[in-house]
Amino acid sequence: MEKDKIHNSEEEIDLSELFRTIWRGKKTIIRFVTIFGVIGLFIAIFSEKQYVASTTVVLQTGGSKVGSNLGGLAAIAGINLGGGSTGGLSTALYPQIVQSVPFQRELLNVSLKFSNVKEEITYREYYEKYKKNNILSVIRNYTIGLPGKVINLFKKDPNNNNSITEMPEDSIYRVSVKEYSLFKQLKGQLGIDNNKKGRFIKISFSMPEALPSAQMAQKARELLQKSITNFKIQKTKEEYTFIEERYNELKKDFSKKQAVLASFRDRNQGLITSRSQSRLESLQSESNLAFSIYSELAKQLETQKIKLKENTPIFTIIEPVSVPVIKSKPKRIMILFIWLFLGTVFGMGFLLGKKWLKSLNTDNKVTH
Repeated sequence: MEKDKIHNSEEEIDLSELFRTIWRGKKTIIRFVTIFGVIGLFIAIFSEKQYVASTTVVLQTGGSKVGSNLGGLAAIAGINLGGGSTGGLSTALYPQIVQSVPFQRELLNVSLKFSNVKEEITYREYYEKYKKNNILSVIRNYTIGLPGKVINLFKKDPNNNNSITEMPEDSIYRVSVKEYSLFKQLKGQLGIDNNKKGRFIKISFSMPEALPSAQMAQKARELLQKSITNFKIQKTKEEYTFIEERYNELKKDFSKKQAVLASFRDRNQGLITSRSQSRLESLQSESNLAFSIYSELAKQLETQKIKLKENTPIFTIIEPVSVPVIKSKPKRIMILFIWLFLGTVFGMGFLLGKKWLKSLNTDNKVTH
């Protein structure tokens, strides 16, 4: 019991000593808080504005109308009924699709309307010609980003131009340094949030202005829908194209055989010779065979058309894209409070560290 009392009293002494140390060094803490507060205020004021536009869609499959409708209602309720498969394309792959070179290349060429530019310009043109860096970006580029700039000077490839070139022989895409930096920026601006239980897909895009952010979000949704649809129906479409080509060939062949049969009948009207009768039967058999194959392919073609429609995924827009009214960044009050908190923590850490070093030096002197 006496040991516990001694231990508790030592803890009370330590805590009271800690509070006294902090109180005595309150001026130092105030200095730290002031310095960090000024830094936070500077960052809060000069941080670039960002507007985020988003859209939410539910992915369904064509299938039967009943199944499709039930699947859509279940998805809205957050329930996955199964069935309506997306052809093996997992929602986890959607971020990989939007980060692919062809997808990002499409986004670079989206026409946008900015308040400081009269005519519409592309995303690429805005960031290469019109976008002005703010003070924080300049400071960051020439402090934290300076080593990277120096390295890039030595890594610069004179053969690397400013455009993406598709190599026709093996379909390899070549990306320049400028385009690579634009791709990195796109990855930070474009967000894909997929809900695994339902089939929600939320697509968001952030830009310095409200209208361009909405335009980019809309285009990203359209491109993602197109990519998923192409993936889903690719095999069925190839089969449909193959059957259609064979159908057209056999249609021509059947028409020719019918024409030959009709011509033979016209030339041999009234003749009942065995030779002419045999030839007529032969032509009739060829025409019937061609018609049978042609009819069968016509049925397969119609079946494939239905299958193509069934396999085409349906995107139901739950929340359409709208032009944001309120900016999402910077959250100035939060930034200021975070920096004030950091100033307090660093100030207290400085005081306690200074005291610890002082006590350490005192102990060393005593031992010597």
